[in-house]
Amino acid sequence: MPRGVRKTPLEKLQEELKEVQETIQQYKDSLVILGEKEKDVQEKIKLEQFKEVSTILDEHEMSIMDLKELLISSKAD
Repeated sequence: MPRGVRKTPLEKLQEELKEVQETIQQYKDSLVILGEKEKDVQEKIKLEQFKEVSTILDEHEMSIMDLKELLISSKAD
C-alpha cells in the first residue's frame, strides 16, 4: 500500500527547523508574559509593604511627616 510521497532529507530538516523556530517563539512569548507578571507581583509586594508601614504609623499615631523627621534625625546621628 502506498502511503504517499516520501519526504526528502532536506524537507525533513526544513520541517524540523520550522518546529524549532515555533518552539523558540513560544518560549519568547512566555518570557514576555512572565516578565509582566514579575513586575505585577513586585508592585503588589511594594503596596503591601506600604500598607504595613501605614498600619504601624496609625498604631503609633504618627504622620508621614513624623516618620520623615524621625528618619532624618536618626540618619544625622
